[in-house]
Amino acid sequence: MTTTDGSGPVTDSRARLRDARAFIFDMDGVLYRGAVPLPGVNDLFNALELRERHYILATNNSMSSPAEYVVKLSAMGVTVAPEVIITAGTATRDYLLEHLPATAKIFVVGMPALEEQLFDGTPFQRVHSIEERADAVVTGLDLNFTYDKLRIAAVSIRNGAQFVATNADATLPTEHGLVPGAGSIVAAITTASGKAPVVIGKPSPRVIEQAVANLGLQPNQAVMIGDRLDTDILAGHRAGLHTVLVLTGVSTRDDLATAEVLPDFVFTDLPAMLEAIVGNDR
Repeated sequence: MTTTDGSGPVTDSRARLRDARAFIFDMDGVLYRGAVPLPGVNDLFNALELRERHYILATNNSMSSPAEYVVKLSAMGVTVAPEVIITAGTATRDYLLEHLPATAKIFVVGMPALEEQLFDGTPFQRVHSIEERADAVVTGLDLNFTYDKLRIAAVSIRNGAQFVATNADATLPTEHGLVPGAGSIVAAITTASGKAPVVIGKPSPRVIEQAVANLGLQPNQAVMIGDRLDTDILAGHRAGLHTVLVLTGVSTRDDLATAEVLPDFVFTDLPAMLEAIVGNDR
């Protein structure tokens, strides 16, 4: 592991970052917190584009579609195409298309954007009540979570529906600090149903593997950048990527002592990472 305090093989680390063909960025806590952009995003993206390096934005958050993320980032002064954004919602859709029959019935606990990502362009059918027999229950962060949704989800799972979670993040970094994440809702449904879900988002490597495959690259040609040791860094490690922890979101330097896996690099923020990549080239 290389840190930004001068320890570690600085020359080797800079070469590894410079040689990477693609960079996969988490979003919450890396590019922004809530509606507030974090420093250095445009400078880093511009530097990567100048050097003809690819980048993908991969988020566990399913509350917005790729198109909505484009709008959100634009409001912060960051311009990206929807094609470079992969959400846990789109990855969950792809998982369901692989594992469920075409006419499967799905009950969704999540925001309208998650339903849009699951049902637009697919043959899946929505389940609205406990009387309907669901083939799957899909859970994301739901700001309007109710006991009735919990009841329908738990009964459906006990009756045989597959339980799929877009992610299990306990918290979400915002401009007001950490708030409950989708994992809090997943925990409630797990307790009520007695069954644990298949988790699509990080720390599962599925989203990252999809991003690398979309670029036509090998895992060792890409770098995963995130703010969470237990999701971003662990998923990147499982997918075979080099990993970067930025200290602008959830995990702190003190958390490194108890981490399941360590990142290859630790930077205070994106400007520090940019300096490691470009150095005297600027």
